[in-house]
Amino acid sequence: MKSILLSVMIMCFTTLTVRAETPPPFVSVTGEGTVTVVPDMAVISLGVSHQDKTAKAAMDAVSADARALLARLAELGIAARDVQTDQLNVSPVWEQVDNARRVVGFAASTGVSVRVRALDDLGLILDEALAAGANTFNGLQFDLAERREAEAEAREAAVRDAIARANEMAGAANLALGPVRSMVEQGSGGAPQMMSMARSEGVPVAVGELSVSARVAVTFDLTQ
Repeated sequence: MKSILLSVMIMCFTTLTVRAETPPPFVSVTGEGTVTVVPDMAVISLGVSHQDKTAKAAMDAVSADARALLARLAELGIAARDVQTDQLNVSPVWEQVDNARRVVGFAASTGVSVRVRALDDLGLILDEALAAGANTFNGLQFDLAERREAEAEAREAAVRDAIARANEMAGAANLALGPVRSMVEQGSGGAPQMMSMARSEGVPVAVGELSVSARVAVTFDLTQ
């Protein structure tokens, strides 16, 4: 009899333990938020490249134009902290002659990234940089000098979106949202939006707008 009672007590205790450890139902959603802002700076990638019979002659030509380019950027009011040399290359130039390859010269190049904070001057700066010696243009990207405020707004919008999605799903199941079980940011980003022309002389440039986005994965407990 004692063995039977002990077995029953163990079974009851086990059942209660399992019930106590059973986690509540939950729902996991991903919220997305986007805010649109006007960029206040741009980064332009310029370069100087030359080809000559010797590596030294090619590099000397690149160095001369690069010095003129940097001097002109300084005259235009670009601060030294906003100009960075990001590459410097010298390579042989090959030619196929009578089923054989031979070196016929050398190509040298350098790249410069320029951060432009006065967007009204962007077209003029591009025009002047090309006139000063830059003979390659490798791209233009608009950005924000300070992204934290826009990212915070996008993050808040993403959380609100996650709550709305979770409420819809919980309501469809006749349940209610409980406490947040976990919340993880899945990254943020930016992309150009509609365009408007920069108000400056020189190369015409479309300034446009940026969309700053955020994604947040949230898990909620569900209650009856």
